[in-house]
Amino acid sequence: SKMTVKAVKMPCTSANVYTKVPDGGWGWTVAFAFFVVEALTYGIIKSFGVFFNDLMESFDETNSRISWIISICVFVQTFTAPLSTVLSNRFGHRLVVMAGGLLVSAGMVIASFARSVVDMYVTIGVVSGLGYCLSFLPTVTILSQYFDKRRSLVTAVASTGECFAVFSFAPAITALKEQIGWRYSMLSVGVLQLGITACGSLLRPIVIREQEEVKAQPPEESTETKYMLENEQTCTSIESIDSGVDITTSPSNVPGKTKAEPKSEEPKQQGQNLIENNSTPPEPKTKLLDFSVMRDYSFICYAFFGLFATLGFFAPSLYIIPLSRSLGIGKDHSAYILSAMAIAEVFGRIFAGWLLNKKPIRKIFIELICVVLLSVALVAFPFASGFWGLMICSVYFGFMLGTVAGTHIPLLAEDDVVGIERMSSAAGVYVFIQSLAGLAGPPLAGVLVDTTKNYSSAFYSCAAGMVLGAVFLALVRPCKTGLCHQQQQQQQQQQQVEESTAGPPPELPDDFIDMDIGKAENSGKGSDSV
Repeated sequence: SKMTVKAVKMPCTSANVYTKVPDGGWGWTVAFAFFVVEALTYGIIKSFGVFFNDLMESFDETNSRISWIISICVFVQTFTAPLSTVLSNRFGHRLVVMAGGLLVSAGMVIASFARSVVDMYVTIGVVSGLGYCLSFLPTVTILSQYFDKRRSLVTAVASTGECFAVFSFAPAITALKEQIGWRYSMLSVGVLQLGITACGSLLRPIVIREQEEVKAQPPEESTETKYMLENEQTCTSIESIDSGVDITTSPSNVPGKTKAEPKSEEPKQQGQNLIENNSTPPEPKTKLLDFSVMRDYSFICYAFFGLFATLGFFAPSLYIIPLSRSLGIGKDHSAYILSAMAIAEVFGRIFAGWLLNKKPIRKIFIELICVVLLSVALVAFPFASGFWGLMICSVYFGFMLGTVAGTHIPLLAEDDVVGIERMSSAAGVYVFIQSLAGLAGPPLAGVLVDTTKNYSSAFYSCAAGMVLGAVFLALVRPCKTGLCHQQQQQQQQQQQVEESTAGPPPELPDDFIDMDIGKAENSGKGSDSV
């Protein structure tokens, strides 16, 4: 029977049940929700640089201390990733994302009334950071479950939400600050982030059930019943002869087994269970958090790649405006540079999704090339001079950042890393490992800036981390192939040991059947003589 992708009609609070991965359907709504969630999470984080100088002047703090706001936020967001995975597996993605949206909005709104930088650490760093984690990770995980062939392209396009947010939010917040000040501007951003809760309500869970499993059993049940009726009516069994060989027309009988009744009941019970399951979808038993991925060497290398690459994800967006101001560029033009970086990132994400959607292609190698080119972009920033020099570097960096940032988490679903079956737990552990770099990255760049009095040192530190990430990414594929080869060798060795230890099969006499038939004939003659 041909499998379809038509979803079973269920209440809006229930799961969408498909016979295979739909590559569309309700997945398009989930993709739109992910687009908005990206805009209101990472888009706001990357646009936070517009508040940087205002916070330094209001609280009279240094670069490094203000950098700790985003640093703590990113750390909490990534450190609590396993918690997000556990809560999603326990309560569902929808409730977790909606709760995360409330936390994000509450933290940003309360931060607008902060009186010290420590208050910002708690509100934006801890409260909003936890909300970012509960909002982003479950959304990207469930989106990957709705798509298979188009997964790379759809995820990349949907992730451009943060790019459009940076493009629009940076100039808008800058203009809004001139009218109502930075506090009311931050309050407006917090109210806007309530949209995450609305997007969370659209994340309907998905269940994949093979249609063949339901349709394959009933015909066997009817055939079994047919054979049993034939046995009762025609009495073709010769068990009354006591020949030692049970011969019936039922396909469930096996030579040497004289009792067929228990065997005939099992298919009936299985058929009844499948009919019952046809009305209500079975609930899959999944682990809340599977740490077995930590035994996979390819995943370990990929996690170290994410750890070091995170150093280059947030700091450039945070320091691009201060760097432009230090070069004598005005506020408006500095905001335009950040917006241009966001536009280029949109094209980078779409290009990466289109390229990775091509087959056959080794996606991990494409990611490695993009990471190397991104390292070159980070090194180029200190050599830029003037508005147009910084603009060219920002556009190049934004494009390459889009190719990496939009694909590094979805690539966990590829067989070169862990596969789609373990992606949920792998994403939680992967983002958790990234938390260390998220905590250390911006403050480290801030300390270097305060020590050298030059913003170029921040970009050098990001480039160093990206290069180390490229080294570990290059080891992912060799570790995967080497591990698989070792497992195959171990399985072959176990089979050889089992074959050597197992004795030869028992040999039956050639006249086994003849002896039984002769016994039956002798007993028949005895009854005739009587």
